[in-house]
Amino acid sequence: MKLLACAIACLVFVTPVLADDLSDQVLDVHNRERAEVGAPPLTWSDDLAASSAEWAQHLASLGALQHSGGNAYGENLWMGSTGYYSYSAMAQGWADEKSLFVYGTFPNVSSDGNWANVGHYTQMIWKNTTQVGCAVATGGGWDILVCRYGPPGNWIGEKPF
Repeated sequence: MKLLACAIACLVFVTPVLADDLSDQVLDVHNRERAEVGAPPLTWSDDLAASSAEWAQHLASLGALQHSGGNAYGENLWMGSTGYYSYSAMAQGWADEKSLFVYGTFPNVSSDGNWANVGHYTQMIWKNTTQVGCAVATGGGWDILVCRYGPPGNWIGEKPF
């Protein structure tokens, strides 16, 4: 009985810490990448995080990724095996796209000619983006990370920074 009480108390305590870990880890990855290109740091948006949470839950119920189609914010999506990746590793997957990035006017920003191969990264470093909010949902053996950005990036005819 003592073990069960401890497990319940520990779960109640850990839940808010995980939310802080998410914002801290995701912001750290984003702002490290932004610093490398001279873009100002992002701040966390609780409103974007709440919006991301709704969409992440929807995607978890589908078991698939699809963009929401809204133009009011930018959006990055990530999906991986449940419990296998840290929040930092999830965001780092987008940052790793920089290996194909070439500085230029969007959409001419990829060494292989396909902007979609660097689009998550360019959204992360887009100079006019000032806020990010993210959430993770789990379903069907998958963790799904949704990050939303305001104002959005990846504008055709503009440079990322």
